[in-house]
Amino acid sequence: MQLLDGKKAAQAIKEDLTQKTTQLTNAGKPRPHLAAILVGNDGASETYVASKVKTCAEIGFESTLKRLPATVTEDELLQEIEALNKNEEVNGILVQLPLPKHISESKVIQAIHPSKDVDGFHPVSVGNMVSGAPTFIPATPYGILLLLQHYNIETKGKHAVVIGRSHIVGTPMSILLSRNSYPGNCTVTICHSATKNLKELCLQADIIVAALGRAEFVSADMVKEGAVVIDVGITRVADASKKSGFSLKGDVKFDEVAPRCSYITPVPGGVGPMTIAGLLMNTYNAYLKKHS
Repeated sequence: MQLLDGKKAAQAIKEDLTQKTTQLTNAGKPRPHLAAILVGNDGASETYVASKVKTCAEIGFESTLKRLPATVTEDELLQEIEALNKNEEVNGILVQLPLPKHISESKVIQAIHPSKDVDGFHPVSVGNMVSGAPTFIPATPYGILLLLQHYNIETKGKHAVVIGRSHIVGTPMSILLSRNSYPGNCTVTICHSATKNLKELCLQADIIVAALGRAEFVSADMVKEGAVVIDVGITRVADASKKSGFSLKGDVKFDEVAPRCSYITPVPGGVGPMTIAGLLMNTYNAYLKKHS
């Protein structure tokens, strides 16, 4: 069993982007610029955004963080997005989800100009992804593709089972793994809460992508010998032995599943760092598109 170490793979991507950014600044060109909007003060969102801003600084990207109160109106938020759309210096825009209940997520996603949609959620980006046209891929699926690439995982002709059908991970992952490219060329089965023979399907899988958000859902009796397991889940589970009062669990029972795998991602330290790497790659690609 080998660990698919997201920290190591993300570090390689960050070093490459640092080098490219240095070349740009040495040539007197502006740096890639990511703008993030954070509404309210949800703990997990605070952590994610802080991590994104910190990584931008590490690799030499410009970043702007706009903090808005949870009481902000939908119109005010849409105006902030429009200002960033018009700002020539900003290459990528992300609005950290989830948003307060009085704001429509789909309206907000559609308000971001497709050329700056580094989260890859805009209907134009999704449509391009489905048709195989160049586009921004949602950061987590993109990060998973980059991870598979980094470790040279063979995907052609493999049976991939994706558990979870969210528009953020499960559905795009199923599309990307079935594309005629690398990583891809898989036969893909997408499973969800209504799938009756889930265990049976998982046992046929060469690659399992677990993205359903239920702690330790995938057990050893669902995984065939030698499978590649990508664990996208991250759930806080109460743990009195930890200083924080909780531990982080993936969707996979790591200790019992790992011995059966050829490769497996840890939680934390697997898909998480790769999501940020995917976002930064999207931002760099948005910059290149604008300046080409």
